[in-house]
Amino acid sequence: MIRAAKIGDENAIHGLICELAEYEKAPNDVINTPEAIREHLFNEKICEALVVEVESQIIGFALYYTSYSTWKGKCLYLEDFYLKPEFRGSGFGSKLFDKVVEIAKERKVKRMDWQVLDWNTPAIDFYKRKNAILDEEWINGRFFFE
Repeated sequence: MIRAAKIGDENAIHGLICELAEYEKAPNDVINTPEAIREHLFNEKICEALVVEVESQIIGFALYYTSYSTWKGKCLYLEDFYLKPEFRGSGFGSKLFDKVVEIAKERKVKRMDWQVLDWNTPAIDFYKRKNAILDEEWINGRFFFE
């Protein structure tokens, strides 16, 4: 079942975020907490999340928010999209991604963006099967603040 995240899901989402960080070889980079995730999702509402639930266990999530392009207007940014490895290939990931695309279309955004690491071949292949445009031209810029 794919559903909107609700209060009480923050621990499971945080656990999946930590799994994703481990997969992306950056486990020590996660400083976010379940409490902050709860605040950001449900009180401040600066982002939203969908979860995939199987037999009362959350096995995947997609976290996204509205962004803005000066060239295009309102956009949707998919910050993270993750499914536990043992459930990959089951169709759950495809359905979750399609649900985010559906939300983007319902909201009439002009573009949906996300990032994928250049070494993550399974994810790149997944996005290619979805006919996504994978842009190798842009370089990410970033600052970190304490």
